[in-house]
Amino acid sequence: MTENEAAWITEPAEYPFKIHNAAKPKPGPGEVVIKNVAVAIDAAGFIEDVGSGVNRFKKGQRVIAHCYGLLTQDPAHGAFQLYPVTAESLVTEIPESLTFEQAVVLPLAVSTASAGLYRKDYLNLPFPEADDVKSTDKVLLIWGGASSVGASAIQLAVASGLTVFTTASEANREFVKSLGAHAVFDYRSSTVVEDISHVLRGLNFAGVYDAIAEEPSFAAISEIFDMLDSKVPVASVLPCDRPTERCIPQYVIAYSIIQEPHNDIGDWIWGKYLPRALANGAFQAKPDPYVVGDGLKTIQHGLDVQKKGVSAKKVIVTL
Repeated sequence: MTENEAAWITEPAEYPFKIHNAAKPKPGPGEVVIKNVAVAIDAAGFIEDVGSGVNRFKKGQRVIAHCYGLLTQDPAHGAFQLYPVTAESLVTEIPESLTFEQAVVLPLAVSTASAGLYRKDYLNLPFPEADDVKSTDKVLLIWGGASSVGASAIQLAVASGLTVFTTASEANREFVKSLGAHAVFDYRSSTVVEDISHVLRGLNFAGVYDAIAEEPSFAAISEIFDMLDSKVPVASVLPCDRPTERCIPQYVIAYSIIQEPHNDIGDWIWGKYLPRALANGAFQAKPDPYVVGDGLKTIQHGLDVQKKGVSAKKVIVTL
């Protein structure tokens, strides 16, 4: 293993990141070290080392990983370094048919989507299947289907047997349909609330996943509930400051899928579903990567590009 380096923030509001040496990583029990090849917000690369109790991985395997530094507050668990450490339960092998740049769009989006869809106190959907999906009569509305989380949520919900309605711009209509969305509504339309309410009326409406979680999406979802005289669960990627009597979005915590009592979600998604679904093509690595730099020194530029906004793409830096 070569020396480790990382992109550091060494003081409040520091800009840009400073590139410095980092401690050589040592995996703890149930952890792996990854030789990083591509970074979005998380990591893709080769297994470098494994800790005690790890039985799914060995050195040299190609993987993607959700790095859980937000949970542990340990810099070793952050992705912006050459050799991050993360939990085995947040890692999955990727097939040779996927490049690291393609695959690295997935980790945080998959975990965030999975927490909202499958936690029993959120939407509580049946777990997804990579083969022989069992259809249900339930319908899920995903607000923001062309976002990273939205793209994963569409595919997971379809693999759970649900019919998915989603919102997107007209430019991204075919993209979200290619992921499995049954119906697509232009969120910019002045009649989007009425249009969605009309098609949902009389259906088995399971709930809403708000992958945008801004005031306009919260307001639109609340209006839909009022028009339907309905109250169903809402999972949201950000907190809602103004819940209503019917619309009470629940803030999704991505890493909760490896914590009790929800760790069966992480085990199923990362350990069972994703390896098979990526290998057989049932789950697509979407949105497409947008590579904006090479090396740790370009991570700040990548964040700047992301902050300006991209549509149906994921900002990537190679290492």
